[in-house]
Amino acid sequence: MAAAHSTKLKRTVGTTLLFFFIVGDTLGAGIYTLFGEMAANVSGALWAPLLVALTLALLTAGTYAELITKYPRAGGAARYVEAAFAKPFLTFLVGFLMLASGITTAASLSNAFAGDYFAAILDIPAVPVTLAFIALLVAINIRGVRESLSANVTMTLIEMTGLAIIIVVAAMVFGSGEGTPGRILEFAPDVTPIVGIFSASIIAFFSFLGFEAAANMAEEVKDPTRSYPRALFGAIITAGVAYLLIALGAAIVVPTDTLIGSTGPLLEIITASGVAVPGWLFSIIALVAIANGALLFLMMASRATYGLAEARLLPPVFGKVLSGRQTPWVAIVAVGIAAAGMSFAGNVGELASTTVFLLLLVFISANVSVLVLKKDKVAHKHFSVPRIVPVIALLASVFLLFQQELRIWLIAGGYLVVGVAIYVGARWHARRTGQEPPNTVAVGASDEITND
Repeated sequence: MAAAHSTKLKRTVGTTLLFFFIVGDTLGAGIYTLFGEMAANVSGALWAPLLVALTLALLTAGTYAELITKYPRAGGAARYVEAAFAKPFLTFLVGFLMLASGITTAASLSNAFAGDYFAAILDIPAVPVTLAFIALLVAINIRGVRESLSANVTMTLIEMTGLAIIIVVAAMVFGSGEGTPGRILEFAPDVTPIVGIFSASIIAFFSFLGFEAAANMAEEVKDPTRSYPRALFGAIITAGVAYLLIALGAAIVVPTDTLIGSTGPLLEIITASGVAVPGWLFSIIALVAIANGALLFLMMASRATYGLAEARLLPPVFGKVLSGRQTPWVAIVAVGIAAAGMSFAGNVGELASTTVFLLLLVFISANVSVLVLKKDKVAHKHFSVPRIVPVIALLASVFLLFQQELRIWLIAGGYLVVGVAIYVGARWHARRTGQEPPNTVAVGASDEITND
């Protein structure tokens, strides 16, 4: 049993709930809504970019498993940068990138929720659906982390059922001798295979981002040292196997031209198979999957905001915790309002690519931090990863970063400008009120990192 770590938050999350949290955060809109965009780069060879993304996810998960169990605090990578470098600006910047990615993803998934899948069931204008959806997510988050994760378990089981239906349907088509198995080895004719694979892997990586969200739950997990490695690797491997099976099934069952650009690629599999699964039923399952991802990324962004407030890098009001519920309610409401505003800023694909860009920057910081902190000793047991793992993950993250298009760099640059402005304003306010960040910041159970 790991040493007890003091926290204002309530420790109610065990290994099973944590596993479902990460699986639910992973098996979401990436596979339900972005599969068609991957096909534009690699045609039927959808498995190739997924393997690249899975490998990078497992490497980076090794880094996170060590850092989370060594420093089990809310704030994720921002806390690790704080421990490694003791530079308030770097801490804030990484934390801001985390919460920005969470807000962007929640906005993207809210748009997806109000889109074609919802329209197949009810004919209601998208804007009120989006805003009502975000308000519901905020209410669930404020209610409590256990309630949020219990809802996550139910929704995860539903979305896993949807993916199981796709796998079974594809297997039925393949087993009957129909479909075109040769498509799994076909690449887009106008794109060099290696270029197509790495371009599509950026989109594919969006489907493996649950471990950063999970890092922000560290203060609400009962036994981080035991729970995190099991839940983390188990969830990523589970998601990876499901994705690869669906990628093979999609290529075999659906003509590539049909997949490309589809906003409901998994529904295309059902339609092309001829199996009698009602479209409205699968649309409901897809909506649950999208809602689950939005809920969990909203949780991640709110906890990142709370962590920055606790480190005195945001005004202390964002660290307020609701009495009785012990949830960071101000951070949750603020993130919800920001997500509602961002929902008008772009389409699902562009916002997904922006999320990946922002989180690649976060992963780079985490991989550098774990190498720096190898020399730091803590009083409790923790998971440890060989040095070569974060080195490879670091190089791979940098490589993928430079595969992004110019407009994504510009959007991310806009985020950074906003972040720097917020930081400067927060520091000015802190100096006026005597609330400067402390020179010594607690990052572990009984350990402190002191600025030199």
